[in-house]
Amino acid sequence: MLHRIWLGFFLFAFAGGLYQWLALDDAEVFQRMVQSTFDMSKLSVELALGLIGTLAFWLGIMKLAEAAGLVEKLANGLSPLFTRLMPEVPKGHPAIGSMTMNLSANMLGLDNAATPLGLKAMQDLQRLNPDKERATDAQILFLVLNTSSVTLFPITVFLYRAQQGAPDPTSVFIPILIATCCSTLAGLLAVAWVQKIRLWERVTLLYLGGFFALLLAFIGYFATLTVDQLQQQSSLIGNLMIFSAIICFLGVAHLKGVNIYETFVEGAKEGFSVAIMIIPYLLAMLVAIGVFRASGVMDGMIWLLREGIALLGVDTRFVDALPTALMKPLSGSGARAMMLDAIATHGVDSFAGRLAAIIQGSTETTFYVLAVYFGSVGIRHTRHALACGLTADLAGIVSAIVVGYWFFG
Repeated sequence: MLHRIWLGFFLFAFAGGLYQWLALDDAEVFQRMVQSTFDMSKLSVELALGLIGTLAFWLGIMKLAEAAGLVEKLANGLSPLFTRLMPEVPKGHPAIGSMTMNLSANMLGLDNAATPLGLKAMQDLQRLNPDKERATDAQILFLVLNTSSVTLFPITVFLYRAQQGAPDPTSVFIPILIATCCSTLAGLLAVAWVQKIRLWERVTLLYLGGFFALLLAFIGYFATLTVDQLQQQSSLIGNLMIFSAIICFLGVAHLKGVNIYETFVEGAKEGFSVAIMIIPYLLAMLVAIGVFRASGVMDGMIWLLREGIALLGVDTRFVDALPTALMKPLSGSGARAMMLDAIATHGVDSFAGRLAAIIQGSTETTFYVLAVYFGSVGIRHTRHALACGLTADLAGIVSAIVVGYWFFG
């Protein structure tokens, strides 16, 4: 899928360049397209190198969370919920632990730990699967929750905003939290409706009721504020929560007898290798998108969308962030590149730049997760997994746009 999208960028860009040259007599279009390859190649390296310090810091902090056993505790806390949402999985089965560890790692932003834990969970669930090529209900629910899982600390989005010069990189934290909560709830409800999961059991209602109550409390509080107060309080609460988490990780790790300095350094060492590792992926997508924009095709598509939406009498400012939304279910690196393109084009704290960041943090990459997780165990018949995953994506994107207007519109 991704290689076809990447090729499509270049083919459509070439066709757009020919149209600009032959129909619009723009003889410089190909010069702009070639120049964009140099500009985006330089930008990809600058972005990756600029991330080294901040990425190393957060990997060090997350290493402390792992060493302190906080990820495991979070997993234990979620275990009673999953035994009820997935009744075909026996109580105490290793899959329960693997799934809760995976979702807990996602919540804490531990991407490197989340993927192997997710693959392990899918393998554990596959052992219970009577038809090895057909996804079970439990596997589908796990995948949908994975693609829409709540991310308490969307560190990657903060890192890119900081690297692009945002004076307050975490100002989008609360909007992202609200949007990702809506995405997760939509995914869960979609699967529960298809699979006829009983959500009204006492334990399930306690978990979901607490989740709803927290979300509604956030929304209710922010609804009482003016626009200026809204942005100020969002920044204050977001930064307070993030720094409180850092203090919590440090304090718990110290009380557990962890050598916090050496453990932090061990995790921070991974920052350099991760930053260097992402250069080829950034390079590939940024160059393709740069050529696509330089050819005029992207601007043409956005213009058509804007004109169509304008006919409905709707504010069209969100259209500039839609490329991120359209790419997000297909490619994580592509959506990240679209977000960076929106930031570079409109400004890191522009409405489009902020909205693209909120969309980027609201959901996961459905097609990628589906391909990797199901592919790892040989499942060919995914049943309703894709439809439910895309339902969660749509809910996340729509709520991101609504929340974006609420906070920054």
